[in-house]
Amino acid sequence: MKRILIAMGFLAATSLSAFAAEPAKKMGDMWTDAKGMTLYTFDKDKDGKSNCDAKCLKNWPAFHAAKGAKAEGEWTLVKDTAGKEMWAYEGKPLYTFAKDKKAGDMNGDGVGGVWHVAK
Repeated sequence: MKRILIAMGFLAATSLSAFAAEPAKKMGDMWTDAKGMTLYTFDKDKDGKSNCDAKCLKNWPAFHAAKGAKAEGEWTLVKDTAGKEMWAYEGKPLYTFAKDKKAGDMNGDGVGGVWHVAK
């Protein structure tokens, strides 16, 4: 009986890791960070690479990944232009917008014709 309980505990522990939480959450048809802040994509990013330079990152902070984060499924990790890991969804690096002040704000959608709410 003790072996069965140990085996069940091991199975439960390893199974839970297979269902890692997504780094962002879906709010309606758009992605947000854990605080509900809208995530954006940048048309000038290509092939899973961020092209938002240091000046750009001041207005469009990268959606950075926690240390030790692992890519899974449609969620991948790319490096911002400063070399820090950030999340990408379907190969598109994700950013927040400095002028969004509260959860649900979407002030960055359409800026310059190149920034879009991540869907």
